Amino acid sequence: MESTKQLSLRDSRDRRLPLISPPCGLVIFGITGDLARKKLVPALYDLANRGLLHPAFALTGFARRDWDTGDFEDFIEKSVKENARTEWNESTWKQFSSGLRFVAGSFDDEDAFDQLAQTVKELDENRGTGGNHAFYLSIPPNSFSTVVGQLARSGLNDDRGNAQFRRIIIEKPFGHDLESAQDLAKTLQEVFAEEDTFRIDHYLGKETVQNILAMRFANIMFEPLWNSRYVDHVQITMAEDVGIGSRAGYYDGVGAARDVIQNHLLQLMALTAMEEPVTFNPDDVRVEKEKVLSAVRLPEDLSTTTATGQYSAGWQGGEYVRSFLEEDNIDPDSKTETFAAMTLYVDTRRWAGVPFYLRTGKRLGKRVTEIAVVFKRAAHTPFDHESTQELGNNALVIRVQPDEGMTIRFGSKVPGTEMRVRDVTMDFAYGHAFTEDSPQAYERLLLDAISGQSPLFPAQREVELSWQILDPVLRYWEEQGSPEPYRPGTWGPKSADDMLTKSGRTWRIP
Repeated sequence: MESTKQLSLRDSRDRRLPLISPPCGLVIFGITGDLARKKLVPALYDLANRGLLHPAFALTGFARRDWDTGDFEDFIEKSVKENARTEWNESTWKQFSSGLRFVAGSFDDEDAFDQLAQTVKELDENRGTGGNHAFYLSIPPNSFSTVVGQLARSGLNDDRGNAQFRRIIIEKPFGHDLESAQDLAKTLQEVFAEEDTFRIDHYLGKETVQNILAMRFANIMFEPLWNSRYVDHVQITMAEDVGIGSRAGYYDGVGAARDVIQNHLLQLMALTAMEEPVTFNPDDVRVEKEKVLSAVRLPEDLSTTTATGQYSAGWQGGEYVRSFLEEDNIDPDSKTETFAAMTLYVDTRRWAGVPFYLRTGKRLGKRVTEIAVVFKRAAHTPFDHESTQELGNNALVIRVQPDEGMTIRFGSKVPGTEMRVRDVTMDFAYGHAFTEDSPQAYERLLLDAISGQSPLFPAQREVELSWQILDPVLRYWEEQGSPEPYRPGTWGPKSADDMLTKSGRTWRIP
């Protein structure tokens, strides 16, 4: 007869995501913003269309608009029709729209939050949400404490101490540095338990990011090579071919490193470098990611192992574009970086001596996010130099966006009478291998949050470790003056290329 401990372990290994969410309500603060309109609302409808939302699900919007429920329904319907991934279904819409509610008010309006509490109560009584509610803060971080305080004052965070749940979901950035991240955590933890706090990093909801774990741990061919004996270095890139657009109010003073490296890229690095977890339960996955982040070491000389840049004016894609300093609402003396690159080492036995190169930027050569694991060259080959001069390092490239998939680069003989070897690629693309469309990242993350599943959400410890890595680099950059200009449509400033060339390496051109 199995012991209780053995049964518990077996059950935890066998646990799967629920086929349908529990009955619950979701309140979105900032419902009229671009994120809610273009991503969150369409994702919720797509979940309903796929039969993954409980019929009792209810969506309540909170915003400073003079709307009644009919106006709100029109807004949601337009958002769904313009942005949903799945096709319009009248019966799905009828069920979904019957759970729509709207509360008008500002974040410091106590009467509005009292009305929200009454709306939640009525949903429990008439809709069948069962006392289960989540609150999504799709709002600027400087409003978090106000909203969280109002939720506590009005009792909306109270789960009555039973099987009901009250959860909070927040969007990045999770602070501006380590100290502010700890202050934010303190604000949240005074009102919500850590297990009821979900920090959204939408990159972790992407199919290709989740496929990193499947690729590594479900296949025998990769893991034996996944170490410093065979890997020369790892490059993690998130590039955008556009400027800051209308994000000046957010971006200036934040910059590329805080916006992308602290969360997206360090999370991708942790998933790439982590050891196999005991199970894929949230706690086990987090333990392994935290081990990686706690083992990260910065090089001693940041002047040659990091780089910052600002895009200048110039031609890109046949169009003349303004420089960052000429964008609307940007301080002409701003020192905010639009490009950031850094070198990291993971001081574990698996990765000792292997550099991880992280880079991100605006107005670069193309829009792409990828992880490139570049292998060492063969210690000896029987071919002469002329035969292999076109041969580069073997590489495994995981494409996160936009063409989700994976490419393996290796050497092959060129057809003909001569022995010449050059690089060829073997490609896997999600769109070709699977007939069904991949769900959007927010579909997976919203379903996980309202279902209480959290393997894809960074915990506070991960957030703090990430800031501990980045803060010294940010302080160094602040002391060095303005970022280096780079031309739009290129791959960043010369200092970023110098980071790699001094060790005989080069950045991949995706």
